[in-house]
Amino acid sequence: MFVTPAFAQAAAAGGDANSMMMSLLPFALIFVIMYFLILRPQQRKVKEHAELVKNIRRGDTIITSGGLVGKVTKVVDDDQIEFEVADGVRVRQMRQMITGVRTKGEPVKDVPEKGKGKGKDGEAKTETAKTEASKTEASKDDTASS
Repeated sequence: MFVTPAFAQAAAAGGDANSMMMSLLPFALIFVIMYFLILRPQQRKVKEHAELVKNIRRGDTIITSGGLVGKVTKVVDDDQIEFEVADGVRVRQMRQMITGVRTKGEPVKDVPEKGKGKGKDGEAKTETAKTEASKTEASKDDTASS
């Protein structure tokens, strides 16, 4: 033997603090990597979902975690909404169970403006509906003349 047991024990005792630091370094690096790759994106996703759920309004088309797609008819309170799945079929759902909003609804006008004509369904025609109707008529005239 080239090294006596006394020298081997002294070398292990003197480098104890340094070796402990080096053995904890990989665990610290793994934690930092997990924080940036897993925890921060998850926190960002939770914030986005909370913002999405908070901004749900009447008329929005939503998707629930169960896969139901419907249009919001009533915001009951901070925790629940009511939405329509089919004609006359309304469902109450917890806001947290909503996974996405497909289309944003427009504010509902209860009173039609004066000077607007009534449509076939008794609803007031909007300017965009009139414009679309005139475009459709113009395209029909173009195809008929060709």
